[in-house]
Amino acid sequence: MSVKRGAYSIWSLMRNALSYHENWQRAWRSPDPKPRYDVIIVGGGGHGLATAYYLAKEHGVRNIAVLEKGWLGGGNTGRNTTIIRSNYLQDASASLYEHSLKLWEGLSQELNFNVMFSQRGVMNLAHNEHDLRELSRRTRANWLNGIDSELLDTTGVKRFCPIINVSPESRYPVLGATVQRRGGTARHDAVAWGYARGADAMGVDIIQQCEVTGMRIEKGRITGVETTRGAIAAGKVAVVVAGHASVLAAMAGLRLPIESHPLQALVSEPIKPILDTVVMSSSVHVYVSQSDKGELVMGAGIDGYTSYAQRGSLPIIEEIMASTMELFPMFSRLKMMRKWGGIVDTSPDASPIISKMPVEGLYFNCGWGTGGFKATPGSGHVFAHTIARDRPHPLNQRHTFERFQSGELIEEHGAAAVAH
Repeated sequence: MSVKRGAYSIWSLMRNALSYHENWQRAWRSPDPKPRYDVIIVGGGGHGLATAYYLAKEHGVRNIAVLEKGWLGGGNTGRNTTIIRSNYLQDASASLYEHSLKLWEGLSQELNFNVMFSQRGVMNLAHNEHDLRELSRRTRANWLNGIDSELLDTTGVKRFCPIINVSPESRYPVLGATVQRRGGTARHDAVAWGYARGADAMGVDIIQQCEVTGMRIEKGRITGVETTRGAIAAGKVAVVVAGHASVLAAMAGLRLPIESHPLQALVSEPIKPILDTVVMSSSVHVYVSQSDKGELVMGAGIDGYTSYAQRGSLPIIEEIMASTMELFPMFSRLKMMRKWGGIVDTSPDASPIISKMPVEGLYFNCGWGTGGFKATPGSGHVFAHTIARDRPHPLNQRHTFERFQSGELIEEHGAAAVAH
């Protein structure tokens, strides 16, 4: 049963202004769980909420529950650097990320919710001859897949980002770059809220503070889950919990080829607009952009140790700041304001698993590593198809669990732009 939801517009803004904005309808309900659902989605981040939205919208499945152990977007969705791009190397990866980027381009209109998608461009730097050859290879692979990508020389880099240090005397001289102008950033929590609001309007139950503690399996088929709010039956269960994927898989007696690592980022104190693009470097090992609030958002690679802790370490912070100053010496006087960590699920080939599992009625979406946020719309779209049709969408046929038995891996370590 759908829930009537008024559209956001200039007229609703003016109407609510008359009541001092005290009568806005809640963006989504907080219902108690029902005894049974057609589909239970475990994980209330962007991917899980997008999956629920597309299941309801495109496949007519409305009896859905999204179970979140904390609050919506409190995991990796709210703990990333919000970069969006599709310039991956392998055909299977590039097609999936490009599908996602196309959905991003119309997402605010689709959801009637401003996700603040800013196509400011994403630039990947080259600091040596190997980098130049690799970026040239990736650019041509992108062209073959119909994905926009441009090669820049040092002068072009300076023209595209005037404040970057391109001195030939620097330790890591900038020899060139690629730029994807359609890439950019989005507001991470707005993405979760927009999908939650859209899914709720179609009758999806979004249940927060409801942790899954076990899975009910009978004769090789899943029949429901145990939660901190009681047992809930379901015909199908889809798990989208990023770094905790292995924990949930173990409840079903499965072992995933996944390692969980902290990935941390930090922001500086806010300054006036000065950086109007995203700059990434795998050799200097940092990615930097500026938020709408003026903060510099900085990140790098995963920590070397495995952990489920949402925090990082001082050596990684030092590396991020040193790398940032190598590219932008003028930032040396800025103060770090706050830092955070997420738990990323890394697979052996740096590519996701979007697949039916050996347990009938059980599906997993995991293994995105550091690239999960940019894939949010596309991931939810193809995963919803996989759940509803009980077979992969054409875009995730290569991303099945079985590839680790067949050896048909999708090697994406290099094109991930930072080391995994």
